[in-house]
Amino acid sequence: MHVAFNGWFWDQTFNGSGQYLRQLLTALLPLDNTLRLSLIIPDRGPVDDPPAGVDLIKVRLPLRGHPGKVWFEQRGYPNAVRQLGAAIAHVPYWGPPLHTAARLVITVHDVIPLALPVYQGGFGGRLYTSLVTAALHDAAHLIADSEFSRAEIINRVGDIPPEQVTAIPLAASPDMHPKLNADCDPCIRDKYKLPDDYALYLGGFDVRKNIRALLAAYTYVKSAMNDDFPLVLAGSPPPAELWGSPRFPDLPAEIEKLALTDVIRWIGPVAEADKAGLYRMARVAIFPSMYEGFGLPPLEAMACGTPVIAADATSIPEVVGSAAYLIDPADSRALGGAIIAVLIQDPLYKQLQNQGLARATNFTWNKTAAQTLAIYRKVMTQSAG
Repeated sequence: MHVAFNGWFWDQTFNGSGQYLRQLLTALLPLDNTLRLSLIIPDRGPVDDPPAGVDLIKVRLPLRGHPGKVWFEQRGYPNAVRQLGAAIAHVPYWGPPLHTAARLVITVHDVIPLALPVYQGGFGGRLYTSLVTAALHDAAHLIADSEFSRAEIINRVGDIPPEQVTAIPLAASPDMHPKLNADCDPCIRDKYKLPDDYALYLGGFDVRKNIRALLAAYTYVKSAMNDDFPLVLAGSPPPAELWGSPRFPDLPAEIEKLALTDVIRWIGPVAEADKAGLYRMARVAIFPSMYEGFGLPPLEAMACGTPVIAADATSIPEVVGSAAYLIDPADSRALGGAIIAVLIQDPLYKQLQNQGLARATNFTWNKTAAQTLAIYRKVMTQSAG
């Protein structure tokens, strides 16, 4: 069985789709020695080699920017699939072609543009959303990251048979571990100028991430703890001109308004190799997002032995179970109280730490890959029938 992957995000390791692709390819290879895997990528210069046993095919891009991405998805990738004679074309994100010669499997991590129209952008964004939504109907099978996302796909896309959508959970990278490479943590602390004790948010800063509620919650933390536990905000901020737009609340202004400047530490984007250390050294990791297709950061934090406070919303309870302190994402007072409780109550800290470590072991890339391989076999059997 020959599976050809769309590798648009292969060289974008900061992107969730890129991480998913890398982990899935690595985990699939040992499962079936008759499996042939090809990775089709846009030719944008030097890239990391895929795992041994995966064929790498580069496609020249005639266009740049978003038009180049659309061209690759709709022309470059399907043409390469046809030339390879692959049996299955797996697009590991929501960007499938309208037509392909192979049986099409699509991983739809979320349907945020359908659920939250502000994420569609202008006319071009709405047109693209319509294009990739229409392409879902030609898929042999859709993979969702959670039962929540599966239900969202079925309900919001429409005319998708429920049996054609399967939820396959993700997993934290094996590097997310309470002790593995912990000897590097002091260097990571120096690199990002981290305080001795801190609470951590690692993620994006768009409106669904609910950081305004986190900032409001931290006013209670500051009142109770003074400056003892700064809040570290890690992740790539938007261009400065986008602060205050519908998608990006003006968080710098909010920090000034709430008089939190002395307890908020912006550290910017974090290298993938440094994330585990950042989690490990935090007293607590906070994930107040109002909408997620899965919610990998809280799982990563738990795998590193860090207690998690998270929103009781969308897919997040599926991921964390009873191993995290869940709060209403609209209740900043409750969020502030939860943070203070974990910071000062050692028994609660230990309980969440132990439960989180145990919970994280339920998610592995080997399980994800095995369930994905079962979908490939199902698709081939159905096609043969």
